[in-house]
Amino acid sequence: MRVLATGVDGYIGAVLGPRLLERGFDVVGVDSGFYRDGWLYNHFGPRPLTLTKDVRRLTRKDVEGFDAVVHLAELSNDPLGELNERTTYAINHIGSVDLARLCKEGGVPRFVYTSSCSVYGAADDGQERDELSTPNPQTAYARCKVLVEHDVGALADAYFSPVFLRNATAFGASPRMRFDIVLNNLAGFAWTTNEIRMTSDGTPWRPLVHVEDICQAVILALEAPREAVHNQVFNVGDDDQNYRVRDIANIVGEVFDGCVITFGRPTGDNRSYRTSFGKIRRHLPDFRCRWPAELGAQQLREVFERAAMTKEMFLCRSFTRLEQLKHLLSTHQIDSEFFWHAIEEQGRDRPSA
Repeated sequence: MRVLATGVDGYIGAVLGPRLLERGFDVVGVDSGFYRDGWLYNHFGPRPLTLTKDVRRLTRKDVEGFDAVVHLAELSNDPLGELNERTTYAINHIGSVDLARLCKEGGVPRFVYTSSCSVYGAADDGQERDELSTPNPQTAYARCKVLVEHDVGALADAYFSPVFLRNATAFGASPRMRFDIVLNNLAGFAWTTNEIRMTSDGTPWRPLVHVEDICQAVILALEAPREAVHNQVFNVGDDDQNYRVRDIANIVGEVFDGCVITFGRPTGDNRSYRTSFGKIRRHLPDFRCRWPAELGAQQLREVFERAAMTKEMFLCRSFTRLEQLKHLLSTHQIDSEFFWHAIEEQGRDRPSA
């Protein structure tokens, strides 16, 4: 199977690309290159040949001949989505739907889209949300996910099968590391300061899923019979991995010896939801989450030790999506629509006005 993977140089993509190759897929990557400054550690094994191109500028010719497209390339969290809502919608909603249309027109039979459990938003009523629950998105990022699911789902027909993977909050080690997601962030503070200072009381619920388990879900969605996944939405995670944020902090604190944990007061952030993950097990029976939070925290500790991670490395803008995009904007490397600026070559003859 020939697979085009967008966002292959991102946090999930840097793990997914090698996993697809190991599984025997013929993989080509596409990535804008925004986050290539951040590379925490090296891993052995092949990585896909990758085209540096904004997905908004892909053409039908770019997707023709592929058996599937895995679409990861979006602005990737709530704070980043709020930085510039107009551009967020242009990339995450319009850009993703346009890519799906290109795939349909280009004869790509399967389109795997990485959505998010954040679509459930404010749902702290004690009830678990499943795929039939009404979304309640609280941010531009989550609202775009709902819109893409709706609009791309409408494209489904006998020749084009979209699959929507609503990932729980990701965690775990990736060479293209992110420290702006909850467990990774807490582990970084525990390693570099031996302290976790929570600014909130930690009562909101968050389902977690390890990046390796997300990759497993993507692979199974690619390999599954059409009737098992055609135009289906799947929550990706495990019922046992619904945690309160304070529980995540305590798990991390136990792994990082001597770490002191303090909690703050309730905040105005009302994002809180528990999620049911039974459907993916029914449709993709081989799917299992093999990485609980405890094991993921231990993995991070080993990676931090191997990389000799310092506080400066942990706080580096390259590992926080919002800070890296602010840097590219402030240094005029990208414009307000997040397209790369062309750089004139020194000494090149320029046409007269």
